[in-house]
Amino acid sequence: MKKIYRLRKRADFNRTYKKGRSIANAYFVLVYRRSGLPVTRAGFTVSKKYGKSVRRNRIKRQLREIYRHRIPHVKDGYDLIFIVRQNARNIDFSVMENAVDDLLKRARLLKETN
Repeated sequence: MKKIYRLRKRADFNRTYKKGRSIANAYFVLVYRRSGLPVTRAGFTVSKKYGKSVRRNRIKRQLREIYRHRIPHVKDGYDLIFIVRQNARNIDFSVMENAVDDLLKRARLLKETN
């Protein structure tokens, strides 16, 4: 994922946590807010309760790849944070994709298709 699409600074994460709205399903929580930027940026967090660094980094890599394919379909001008829940520990990649799609649809962050 290119740098312009990533949420990287701690201040940006904190601002999104404080002023954003959240929506959740069994595997992930999505916190989002309008940023006013021409692109939508995304960040991914996994608690240390989830497991050791290898396991945490693997799920973040998978989530980044899922989101990378959805970038053209997501509305511009938002900051998004995907938070991984404990239930996501042993799920398949396709279930992860469906869970991310579900969150983006419920948050109305997908562009309208004609």
